[in-house]
Amino acid sequence: MLRFLVRRTLGAVVILLFISAFTFFLFFAIPHDPALLSCGKNCTPDNLKIIHHNLGLDHPVPVQYYDYMVRIFTGHRFTAGNCPAPCFGYSFANSEPVWPTLMDRLPTTLSLALGSMVVFLLFGLGTGMLAAWKRGTVVDKVFSSASLVLSSMQIYFVGPIVLALLVYNNHILDQPKYTPITENALSWFNGLLIPWCVLSILFTANYTRMSRSTMIEQLQEEHVRTARAKGMSSRYVFFRYAWRGSLIPIITILGIDLGSLLGGAMITEWTFQLTGLGRLAIDSVTKTDLPMLMGVMLFSAALIVLFNIIVDAAYAFIDPRVRLS
Repeated sequence: MLRFLVRRTLGAVVILLFISAFTFFLFFAIPHDPALLSCGKNCTPDNLKIIHHNLGLDHPVPVQYYDYMVRIFTGHRFTAGNCPAPCFGYSFANSEPVWPTLMDRLPTTLSLALGSMVVFLLFGLGTGMLAAWKRGTVVDKVFSSASLVLSSMQIYFVGPIVLALLVYNNHILDQPKYTPITENALSWFNGLLIPWCVLSILFTANYTRMSRSTMIEQLQEEHVRTARAKGMSSRYVFFRYAWRGSLIPIITILGIDLGSLLGGAMITEWTFQLTGLGRLAIDSVTKTDLPMLMGVMLFSAALIVLFNIIVDAAYAFIDPRVRLS
């Protein structure tokens, strides 16, 4: 297990370096001057030159990238103030420090992503297993057909419709908003209920079909048939052998879907006007704010890599046949 974690950690470092370099150099490939954001409307050439020097934009791009990566671990003293490690710099748009801004937006995105993951795992795996249990019946056909319909739904289409039906017209639910769970757990739940359901629709449909197919495959495995031949009840065999074996491919796909989940959270935040990392990333792109964009990209990538390592490590606890070493 230790060797596996070391290998995955080293691989994660390489991936994060590649993502940071790609984002950094791609930013400077766009014809623009980020110093103009800080210079204001009445910008003079002398002021612009001073801002270029203060932001380090008068250095070659490779030197800027090296300085940026070093400052993440060592910190740096800017004109705007001291930036302790981890230092992602100051925003070009509003001169706010990047790291505190990320920490302020993180709870919204995590609440949205993890909450929707719980929803689509519960409903997706539950309906998939029930469809496999009732294979060939009306229940199976209804769930399979519903999953096909839901798989075509998109967040930017479903979101406004749900808002119109449940919030604006009938006032059944409150307007989506984020309230810290430490302040009011009920408001936190009510404010994110609609975004959770909307974000989880597409994933629920996919996991319904996936869990159904994997469960049917497991029910046809030799060890499952042997357990039945020994006189074990169908319910016991279903949950003790087939269900546990079907989780392996589902967890594999879950690790891959974490990136899609954060991407979906970005669209969901924009649709419901939630102030999370996704909304911050979109604002950073439109304002060509490199420090904020780099901070969001690196932090999001680190979260995805961390979740994937946790998912891979969970294999050993679900299936003892898996050997991570």
